[in-house]
Amino acid sequence: MKAIIVEDEINCSKTLSALLQSNFPEIEVVKICRNGLEGIEAINQLSPDIVFLDVEMPKMNGFEMLEQLPSVNFHLIFTTSYDQYAIRAFRFSAIDYLLKPIDKDDLKAAVEKAIRRNQKPVRGQLELLLEKIKYPTQQIKRLALPTMEGLQMVAIDSIIYAEADDNYTILHFQNQQKLIVSLTLKEVEESLEEYSFSRVHRCYLVNLNEIEKYVKGEGGYLIMSDRTAIDV
Repeated sequence: MKAIIVEDEINCSKTLSALLQSNFPEIEVVKICRNGLEGIEAINQLSPDIVFLDVEMPKMNGFEMLEQLPSVNFHLIFTTSYDQYAIRAFRFSAIDYLLKPIDKDDLKAAVEKAIRRNQKPVRGQLELLLEKIKYPTQQIKRLALPTMEGLQMVAIDSIIYAEADDNYTILHFQNQQKLIVSLTLKEVEESLEEYSFSRVHRCYLVNLNEIEKYVKGEGGYLIMSDRTAIDV
């Protein structure tokens, strides 16, 4: 696999390259770029399998660089210092990221997940990401969620509740359909934290707008719009 690193911090790019070399001998770093313009040129010339893209760069940041590419035909992993809006956007659009300073175990997990999924970002994911970055406080109506088959774009207000299923989550919708997503309930909760959802039980996350009734009793339970009873 060919990898390109787009990173303006020299120490960070050297560390990332060394970690890749020592942990993933099948990955060859074919180019290290210092800015977005170099990144665009290298991606167009070298057709990498995976790109590690820094968010914060002078003149052209990582998101602006993405907007200049005609297509994204590679695995994409962002690298970033902690930024609550950027991290929320990554979770919301189901795009992988690494926090600086880059940890070896986090890197291994991110690369292995990208290889295991064998799925490049779709345009809808990138549109969601860029929209969430540009308007961080604005509520967006769709959510990108990974599934066993690929990626599913979901209308947030169509979700009645989410149910834990080991390392997966089952979403229940207004049209009585279900969707199993490759995220824990906690990860789904984090993606929906700015919306009208509440963790009412260790196994359930509910859409507050879909609650029809609360029934008192030992602990009590909720009646949802689809008539499901959920313990609280």
